[in-house]
Amino acid sequence: MRAELTSLLDLNVYTDRGKYVGKVNDAVLDANEKKITGLAVSNLNPDLFDVQSKGIIIPYRWVISVGDVVVIKQVASYFKEKVVEKVEEPPR
Repeated sequence: MRAELTSLLDLNVYTDRGKYVGKVNDAVLDANEKKITGLAVSNLNPDLFDVQSKGIIIPYRWVISVGDVVVIKQVASYFKEKVVEKVEEPPR
């Protein structure tokens, strides 16, 4: 499939489980291979990422589909996991 690179800009990015990731800000290109190697994503969902920067680079190999939105694989080890605190009951 061929499309203009500018068609990716400002698309919302979601995981394959429907979680909002962020918005495509730019693309990373490999000029030698003539292909996209990553997507620069900003406006990150703070529930998924614990980063201090304005954005991240998502490897393009994670992209499943591109249309009205970009859908990526949810690779659990790369996303912040919610920590559930175990509350101990006081002794009786």
